[in-house]
Amino acid sequence: MYKIAVAGTGYVGLVAGVCFAEVGHQVTCVDIDENKVNLMKSGVSPIYEAGLEELMQKNFAAGKIDYTTDFQSAYKDADAIFIGVGTPEQPDGSANLSYIATVARQIAESIEKDCLVVVKSTVPVGTNDKVEQFIKDFLVHDVRVEVASNPEFLAQGSAVHDTLHAERIVIGTESKWAEDLLMGIYEPFGLPIVSVNRRSAEMIKYASNDFLALKISYMNDIANLCELVGADVQDVAKGMSFDGRIGSKFLNAGIGFGGSCFPKDTKALEYIAKQHGYELRTVKAAIDVNKDQKTLLYKKASKRLITFNGLKVAVLGLTFKPGTDDLREAASLENIPLLLEQGADIYAFDPVGKDNFARLYPEGQNGRGNMTYVERIEDALDGANVCFIFTEWGEVKAVDPETYKKLMRTPLIYDGRNLYSVQKMKDAGVEYHSIGRQSVFREGVKESKHRELQTIGL
Repeated sequence: MYKIAVAGTGYVGLVAGVCFAEVGHQVTCVDIDENKVNLMKSGVSPIYEAGLEELMQKNFAAGKIDYTTDFQSAYKDADAIFIGVGTPEQPDGSANLSYIATVARQIAESIEKDCLVVVKSTVPVGTNDKVEQFIKDFLVHDVRVEVASNPEFLAQGSAVHDTLHAERIVIGTESKWAEDLLMGIYEPFGLPIVSVNRRSAEMIKYASNDFLALKISYMNDIANLCELVGADVQDVAKGMSFDGRIGSKFLNAGIGFGGSCFPKDTKALEYIAKQHGYELRTVKAAIDVNKDQKTLLYKKASKRLITFNGLKVAVLGLTFKPGTDDLREAASLENIPLLLEQGADIYAFDPVGKDNFARLYPEGQNGRGNMTYVERIEDALDGANVCFIFTEWGEVKAVDPETYKKLMRTPLIYDGRNLYSVQKMKDAGVEYHSIGRQSVFREGVKESKHRELQTIGL
């Protein structure tokens, strides 16, 4: 068992701290917000994440995890301190490292024994070298301190599972002492560990996220072409998925990626490349495709309708993905302001994201339009002139096509997540527009059916 301190209690820090406690380590999570600390002590998670509160309550009751604003006491005798604070995107695309620097100085002025500082936050390549030197510059006591890189690969909505059952753990160290200590901390997880140097670990994080972003943007590009040539992107993706070199994940076309990682990390890696005199053309293309994809459905609807002024617009889904209350880079944040500017009366449904969105766009008058938040999908659809689907929540998937026809004044649907069968929507009498599929079927042309490969015995 190791004594571990975790700086920051967002998605990265809190999930890491709770999972370290779950496998047997003694953990103290540090945050500057006293109200947030008290909330966590009471067993309430400040973020929506499946299974997190249960583990928080279990390990707090067992005395294996605590929360505090007193960083000095948390850091002074820790075996390892994990940094999980934010590195938000700056206007030029670079990462803001001010929170990292603040924590690094606090660590330098607090530690009283040999300590390994582990950066879990996503940082530009070479940052860990600077963090180690920064800590040594401000070190108060004569102790050994090294910095290691340990990027996270969790997905919001499944962060606890992704941490406890990761496909691999990546560690970047510059000494056998640091490597052995970090190996020991992760031994109870029983997971594959990839041990490399610090800069390689930092690059693995960016390279992994940006590759997935490229894959998504490629499929969105293909989807847009499918619409023009009369193909169905879901059939195309199905055919591609059987190729082991391609795989089946991240082939779903839609209205772009969002969240705290992909948008920020693509821009950050592009910025890093520019700083070294190199142009990452593929990553730049992914950024451009994603930007255009976010408002694709709004542009389609604008061509179909004279105006949104005075129309009741149903919006199903506000968060960037299901399973989280995170709005960062969500498609809703791109489209709803445009609809409000046009004077739309928006009725929005989201099972967990409404409160966060209401902080940005309160209920009532917003510019020329109005915002109303509803608890039931039916209330959003009732009498609506048009409906936009931005998040693939299970509650939205479960809506029967007939419901749109029955409740809406004009059953006009713009689905950014391809949730429904085109043919079933047509059979229900719904005008249905999605991504990469034919919105209107010509006479005699039927929706193609996915056929599983069959093994033929010879």
